[in-house]
Amino acid sequence: MHVVGIVLVLVVLATAVATFARRLRVPAPSLLVLAGVGAALIPGVPGLHVPPQIIGMVVLPPLLYASAEELSMRDLRTVWRPVTILSFGLVFASAAAVGFTAVAVAGLPPAMAFVLGAVLSSTDPVAVTALGRRLALPGRVQVLVQAESLFNDATSLVLFKVAIGIAAAVGASVSVPGAGGEFLLLGGGGSLVGAAVAGLVWLVRHRTTDPVLETVIALVAPYAAYVLAESAHTSGVTSVVVAGVLLGRSGHRLTNAHIRLQLHAVHAVVVFLLESVVFSVVGLELPALVRDLPAGTGLWPLQALALAAVLIAVRVLSTLPLTRAVKPAQGGRLSWRVAGVVTWAGTRGVMPLAAALSIPLVADDGTELAGRPLVLVLTTAVVVFTLVVQGLTLAAVVNRSGLALEPEHTAREEDDARDALNRAALVHVDHIASLEAMPVTAVDRVRRGLTARLDRTPEAPDGTTADSAYRQLRHEVIAVQSGELHRLYDEHRISDTTRRRLQHDLDREEAALGTP
Repeated sequence: MHVVGIVLVLVVLATAVATFARRLRVPAPSLLVLAGVGAALIPGVPGLHVPPQIIGMVVLPPLLYASAEELSMRDLRTVWRPVTILSFGLVFASAAAVGFTAVAVAGLPPAMAFVLGAVLSSTDPVAVTALGRRLALPGRVQVLVQAESLFNDATSLVLFKVAIGIAAAVGASVSVPGAGGEFLLLGGGGSLVGAAVAGLVWLVRHRTTDPVLETVIALVAPYAAYVLAESAHTSGVTSVVVAGVLLGRSGHRLTNAHIRLQLHAVHAVVVFLLESVVFSVVGLELPALVRDLPAGTGLWPLQALALAAVLIAVRVLSTLPLTRAVKPAQGGRLSWRVAGVVTWAGTRGVMPLAAALSIPLVADDGTELAGRPLVLVLTTAVVVFTLVVQGLTLAAVVNRSGLALEPEHTAREEDDARDALNRAALVHVDHIASLEAMPVTAVDRVRRGLTARLDRTPEAPDGTTADSAYRQLRHEVIAVQSGELHRLYDEHRISDTTRRRLQHDLDREEAALGTP
């Protein structure tokens, strides 16, 4: 009951904070972390220690899955080279830099410093996606930071397992072939499991139109991918990401408008609740971990600040040459601006915290693992720093970079796309009229509505909306518009954000019509 009560309080707190954040136009995760820290400092509030299994098994799969589904495969193809390099090279560079810094400024044993470097070496997809939802970034830049955060986890997990093995075992040595084999097992095996789960889910969803069953399958899929991969001793994180990317690419072809709207609503609620609780937990954990620190570690705030500065510096040096491959849509090379945005968007979050909490208490010989409490505090402090400082200033950095898409640009793109959809629909209606396959009243009604949309004038209501022929023709028109929408997207004439928004509008319009 104690845990249930805390969760309920966190949900209420998160709802209030999210409402406040929306009014202030600041990222909710940043305020949630601050609210968690503030709540933990209130006298009488019990310390919170969340088992890493809870985060890994309950929270991470649906959040990772939601982030992967939002990834634009079209834009990913254009930035896969820098994403690959960042997912490997930057992880190793960050781990090494943090490890050396931790030895120098925090006095950690080299093995535990390497563990800390592995924990903090990758960005967090949950935090990156949550912070980036409200930013009007160009598609390629958004995909770059989001895909990097999704695909660098296998690398950091291999480093983490190797580091834990060295820290916990006396006289352990690093085997490069062994580490490479473990990476292939984690990353490659997780990818195969994720692809298999995606294929199975696709087969099931392709053969059902039951909204309840579809919703259950969508909610179970990320957990199935994670559990099956972990049971096979591969990367559950990679499995969930691969399954989410593959299913997100074909989701619009698997379901109808009613089911897509229902899934969208359910996913929105689940993601909001889990993100709200998990970011509040990050804030609540820090004061409790600080109280458990041994004597002589009072300089941890400065040490955490030094580690955060090192991580930012390494990202700047690594992203500056790579982001020359990511050109803005309007042309030109703004590599230093892209590098600044990519660097500042690389926040740490839930996954480093879960990894740090999973560090064993004792070594293989039964002795206490030296430096573990300080590693937990430094990890949580760096996570809080990046979520608060970088999160609250990310919008300003994006605006100063000149990369942010103006609201007028987005509105104009949507208006042009809507006009293209309506013109394609008019061509179809004229073809139907020439075949005399529909009643004239239904054809005229649909044609007047499309013409009014093109002319930006209100549609004149009449009493024919209940006519079955009219509804059938409207369904046909919406199908034509949906096909035109995906053609515009495939030809790079609209962004992924515009495609999703217009598809959602078409789904709402189709659902309102009912069955033809």
